Amino acid sequence: MAMRLRRLFLVAFLLFAPATFAQTATLKEVHAEGLKTLTEPQLVQLTGLSSGSQVGRKDLQDSADILVRSGLFAKVNYSFATHNDAVVVTFKLEENPRLKVSYDNFPWFSDSELTEAIRRDLPFFDATLPDGGTVVDLAANSLAAFLASHGTPVSVGHDVVVNPLAEGSLQQFHVTGIAPKISSIEFGDSVLKENRAAQQHLPEIRGKAYSRMTIDIFLAEAIQPVYQQLGNLRAVLGPAEVRLAGNPNQRLPEQIPIFVPCNPGPIYQWQGVEWTGNSALSSLTLTNTVSMKPGDVANGLNIEAGWDHVRDEYAHIGYLEAKLNPVPIFDDQGHKVSYKVAIVEGPQFHFNAMTITGMSLAGERLIREAWPLKSGDIFDKKIFDQLLTRMEIHRTTVFKDLPIHYDTVGHWLQTDPAKATVDILLDFK
Repeated sequence: MAMRLRRLFLVAFLLFAPATFAQTATLKEVHAEGLKTLTEPQLVQLTGLSSGSQVGRKDLQDSADILVRSGLFAKVNYSFATHNDAVVVTFKLEENPRLKVSYDNFPWFSDSELTEAIRRDLPFFDATLPDGGTVVDLAANSLAAFLASHGTPVSVGHDVVVNPLAEGSLQQFHVTGIAPKISSIEFGDSVLKENRAAQQHLPEIRGKAYSRMTIDIFLAEAIQPVYQQLGNLRAVLGPAEVRLAGNPNQRLPEQIPIFVPCNPGPIYQWQGVEWTGNSALSSLTLTNTVSMKPGDVANGLNIEAGWDHVRDEYAHIGYLEAKLNPVPIFDDQGHKVSYKVAIVEGPQFHFNAMTITGMSLAGERLIREAWPLKSGDIFDKKIFDQLLTRMEIHRTTVFKDLPIHYDTVGHWLQTDPAKATVDILLDFK
C-alpha cells in the first residue's frame, strides 16, 4: 500500500511540477504575449536573448529583469518549455503607458534629426517613451552623443512635465551645460508685426533662455489673445521655427533667432447664441448678459467674458455650480460664428453659516453685522464679493473705527450639494 502511494505521489509531482531543464539548454524560440506597441522581434532584441545560444534559468530571469528595468512594462512574467534539450520561452507582458517626447532646448536640430539619433540605439523608438526606466536614460545618452558629434559635449536630462497646451504629460529632454538665448522673434503675419499689443509683449521673451515650452506658452498666452480680440477665432500660430545661418560645421550658436509661422484665418462676425438646459434664467436674459450683437466683430476675449458674466448671473441667484458648454458653429463662407451653449444649472444654494478665524471678537461681530443674509436665504455671490471688496479695500465700511491689523483675507465657499447649502469660511492673516 505504501509503495502504491509513493508511486501516485511521483506521478502527481511529474504532472504538476513546473517545467525544468538542465543547467543550460539551447534556446530555440522566444515568444511574447500582451504586446500592443512593440513587435515580438523588438521584444527579443530588448531581452538580449538570441536563438541558438545556451541559456539557463539565470539568463531567463536576467532577461525578465532587463524588461522590468526598461520602464516599458508594468508586468513581466515568463514561462518555458523544453523538448529534446531545446527551450522555448514565452514572456507574458503588460506594457506601460507612454508619453509623447518633447525636445525642449535643442534649437540647432529638427525633431526628425533628434528622433533618428535616438532610434539608432532604440530601433523601436516612435517619439514616445514611458515616464522612466533605462530606455529613457538611453535616449538621453543618445542625444548627448549626437550633440557631442557636432562639437558640443553637453549633458542631456529628462523630466516628466505637464503639457501646458493639451491634456496629459510629456517626457521632456533638455540640454544642460549650454544656455542658448532667444535673440529675436519674428511673426509671419504683417498684422502682428504692426500690432502694438503683440510688439509690446516681445521683450517678455527676447533675450530669455531658449525653451520650446516657454515659446509655446508665450504664443498661447500673449499672442493668441491678440488674434482672438481681432476676431481671428481660428488663427494658428507656430510651431515656432529656428532659422540659423552660417557654417553648420562650426560650434553650435548660442543666439537663436525665432520665426513664427502664422495663419490668421478670417475675421468672424457674431451671429448669435442658442441656449439649452436653462430654466432659472430665460434665454433672453442670458443673451443680454453676453452683450454681443449680431454683426459685431466676434472678439474672442469678449465672448469668454460673456460666458463668465452668465456664470456670475447664475451665482447671483444661488446657482454656484452652474456649468456651461459653449460649442462654436463656424460659417466659413459668410465668416460668421454662432454658439450652442448647453447649461447644467445644478442646485440652488442657500446660505448656512459663516466661520471666521484670525479676527478679534469685536471685529467678527462687525463682519456679521455687515453680512445681510440669514441662514436659509438664497445665496447671492455678488453680495459675498462686495463684502470681500469692502474688507480688502474699504475697511472702514465694515470695521468703522475699530483698530484692526491683517494683510490678507483667505476666503472659501464650502458647498454641500446634497443639502443645497453653502458655508462661508474667512481667515484673516
